[in-house]
Amino acid sequence: MITLLKTLFSLFFLLFISALFAQEPAVTVTDTIDIDEVVVTGSKVAVNKNQIPYTLSVIKPETISSSGESSLLPVLSEQVPGLFISERGVTGFGVADGSAGQISMRGLGGSPTTRVLILLNGSPQYMGIMGHPLADAYRSSNIERVEVIRGPASTLYGSNAMGGVINIITKEQTIDGHSANASLQFGSYNTFKIATGGGYKTGNFSNYAGINFDHTDGHRKASYFDIVDGYYKTSYKFNSNFKLSGDMSLAKFKGADPGLEQANVTIPGDTLNILRGMGSLVFNNNFVQSNGSVRLFYNYGKHDITSGFLSNDYNLGLVINQNFNWFKGNTLSLGVDYKNYGGKAELTKFMGGTELVDTAMTEIAGLLTLQQELFNKLTLNGGLRIDNHSTFGTEVIPTGGVSYRNNYQTLIKAAVSKGFRSPTIRELFIQFPFAPAPNANLKPESSINTEIGVQQNFLNNAIKLEITCFRIKAKNLINVGLDETNQPTFLNNGDALNRGIEFAFNQKINSQLSWTTNYTYIDIEKPVVGTPAHKFYLSVNYYPGKWKFHASYQHIADMYLAIGAQEIKENYSLLNARIAYQLLKELNVFVKAENLLNQEYTINMGYPMPGTTLMGGIYVRL
Repeated sequence: MITLLKTLFSLFFLLFISALFAQEPAVTVTDTIDIDEVVVTGSKVAVNKNQIPYTLSVIKPETISSSGESSLLPVLSEQVPGLFISERGVTGFGVADGSAGQISMRGLGGSPTTRVLILLNGSPQYMGIMGHPLADAYRSSNIERVEVIRGPASTLYGSNAMGGVINIITKEQTIDGHSANASLQFGSYNTFKIATGGGYKTGNFSNYAGINFDHTDGHRKASYFDIVDGYYKTSYKFNSNFKLSGDMSLAKFKGADPGLEQANVTIPGDTLNILRGMGSLVFNNNFVQSNGSVRLFYNYGKHDITSGFLSNDYNLGLVINQNFNWFKGNTLSLGVDYKNYGGKAELTKFMGGTELVDTAMTEIAGLLTLQQELFNKLTLNGGLRIDNHSTFGTEVIPTGGVSYRNNYQTLIKAAVSKGFRSPTIRELFIQFPFAPAPNANLKPESSINTEIGVQQNFLNNAIKLEITCFRIKAKNLINVGLDETNQPTFLNNGDALNRGIEFAFNQKINSQLSWTTNYTYIDIEKPVVGTPAHKFYLSVNYYPGKWKFHASYQHIADMYLAIGAQEIKENYSLLNARIAYQLLKELNVFVKAENLLNQEYTINMGYPMPGTTLMGGIYVRL
């Protein structure tokens, strides 16, 4: 298998070199495609959204800003059909026992989340030891857009993309000169949020930076949360063919677990002190018949929890992709991925200090995708990834799809894709006191996703409708079970059959009034925690003159909080509103209210959510 991967790499290299020397410089043309139709997540290079086999949602910056949220994931939970993210308070998700921020995509997720992959500007983001992303590290400021693949994308991105992919794409300065923005919010539970950002571009050089700070005392005793994070992105365009860019971010957050609220007794849990950082360097090439990139990324973290858990982890890799367009309607894509991840963890308060693990794992993969457009209406897609893991050996991941565009108003898509997830270092090797035992014999999880969808536009795209039906069959899911000695341990003892329908609709009535809604129904053969059977969302935007009114309503039904001996379900409805007024050309003031119905509800078992909360603030843009 290593020989095959080397062969794919050699083929990739030869084609890349031939493309460089065979092309004339690309001709600059005016891009007339609307930005919501151009995506990178579905193919790793910019393509028309209609030409990829995956079902993909694109969340624009104005949608994120109108929510008033400083954390990104709750916004996605509302806007993206099939996606749900757990919460436990005013702000802050936490880690370890009692943590929230668990991501479920079409019923696949995990606690902690290891089946949905988060990318930052295309670079994988997950803790090297535990294998999950850190929900608190993803902020809503300085976001250009978010692209979400709903369903397995392991052919493109490998392990952890078994349930789907969330690609967070940050802002960069694109026009000459400077820009700057800042916002300040203050409200319930002594919560305040500060966000700043700005950039400068001259000639072919640009840079953009942002700094944010959040604090809350929390709506329960011992539920405070603080975070400060910084972000920087820069690029230099050598000519029409080559561009070098880099970005980095650093987030430091502290928080406390208020503990389970039950039987009128609450015992506060751990406090945490976490540092997360990342950086990437990308070299892009663009020719008439070929384009691609070479990406080097590194992310790391330090976790210090008062229970005595201390860890340092990392995740680094090299991703090379190149597209070739040698004849009309055809795109051949080749890629090579290399990842190395791991770290060291110890218990500092157990038996004078105990080392839990100090190890690393390596993945190397070859990727080939092929797309052919026929008669300007029919597009055929196929892909194959061969992934070799230092512990689990080789995994073959195919995908295939077809799309038919009758005209510029109607699009029909169908696809079959495989997803997989390699066991984490935690599941394989780490033994926590009073916790399930690791199992070094675990095998990768896998799933097969089948879907068909229709997208219809009306009245020159003033109305957009999307309906998608899906079926996911998963096997070898890793759950806690009993071994031969009757001790709890991790086992490949689970399977799943999830079926559902996703609906999305938005209408721009005129320049002042628009509304959007989405609904998801998921039929899960075996109940799982944190996935509602019904998820409905409706929002209305009304912008008359200097005023901006935004209202949203969300209804969640038949969501399991607990399964097993005692099954507990939750239903709730939330009504939120935000009003902004433009005092000056550069200055807006706003106020927002969440849970206006003052609902009593719980998303994370044992952690009741707050009632009505109020926030107010200002936004300045120069």
